[in-house]
Amino acid sequence: MTPFLRAPARPLAPLAERPADVPFLPMSRLLSVPRRDVGRRGATTVRATRMLAAALVAGGLVLAGGTGAEAHDRLVSSDPPAGATLPHAPEAVTLTFSAPALAIGTKIVVRTPDGRDAASGAPELADAAVRQALDGYLPAGEYTVEWRATSGDGHPIDGTFTFVAADALGTPEPTATPEPTAAPTPERTPAATAQPTPESTPSALPTIDPGPRSGGPATFVVGALFAVLVAGVVAVLWSVRRSRRSGT
Repeated sequence: MTPFLRAPARPLAPLAERPADVPFLPMSRLLSVPRRDVGRRGATTVRATRMLAAALVAGGLVLAGGTGAEAHDRLVSSDPPAGATLPHAPEAVTLTFSAPALAIGTKIVVRTPDGRDAASGAPELADAAVRQALDGYLPAGEYTVEWRATSGDGHPIDGTFTFVAADALGTPEPTATPEPTAAPTPERTPAATAQPTPESTPSALPTIDPGPRSGGPATFVVGALFAVLVAGVVAVLWSVRRSRRSGT
């Protein structure tokens, strides 16, 4: 058995002499990274990750919003077309949408040049088309169509467009001319006639009793009393005089 022979080691190449002003650094120190550098790099990585996540979320929201907007119905065409010039106003206006509209909230208003609404009755829905009949006198000029519809997902949509009618259609309704009314004449009020006032009848003055007149019974009684009084005085005087004579 052949013993294991070890190859002689090759002599290492002599290291280049380093300059005296360059300090010697061991390999462990060269491979080591300061902790503050590791912390800064970690923070930068976390910040970049957060910014990337925010950008992804924002992009997803934008895409979701665009998808939702595309889900709403839209107006595909109209009869008459927007901005068209017709020989006269049509008997109806028809709007065609990308999907059937709901009857609730769907309405079409057709303004005539004089500002009237020429729409007659409720709009008729058939598949994706909405038809609005017109009625009455349709004069020449520019018409404005104002429409509002409810899409299949319940979202309301609206819009407006115009078209021009070269000639009038129908007969204008006669306007009643107000008849001149005569001014009311003021009624004469009969003058108030003087009512005859009843003549005042002089009322009888109350009579005053003047009392007994001369010659009546009262006069006689007074005279009798006066005579009696005189007689009594005379009798007294005579009696006194007699008594004086008797004493002398």
